[in-house]
Amino acid sequence: MKTKNSFTNGRVYVTATFNNTLVTITDDKGNSLFSGSSGASGFKGARKSTPYAASAAVDNAARKAWDAGMREVEVYIKGPGAGRDAALRSLKAAGFNISLIADVTPIPHNGPRQKKKRRV
Repeated sequence: MKTKNSFTNGRVYVTATFNNTLVTITDDKGNSLFSGSSGASGFKGARKSTPYAASAAVDNAARKAWDAGMREVEVYIKGPGAGRDAALRSLKAAGFNISLIADVTPIPHNGPRQKKKRRV
């Protein structure tokens, strides 16, 4: 017998790159439940990287999560893209109670060894 899971709170991972915005909604344990992207929302080419496309991607995923019973979310934002702020506004407009906003953009602490200096 299959039981329908009800998720009251979860996590939203937003990856905002220069070319696209990816949204993944998970439960508390990190199991992926819903996802969306600017491309999956019908945008192509340069319009995928706009804040409007990011808000459309978040709206599509958020509507599915809201219908499943999710009401409170923690938001983890990664990347330098234009859709960062638009994604947050869309989540708030969808009616979610946002308990945490964290920027998890990876920052190199000196990174790999640099190329040797060019000699001419």
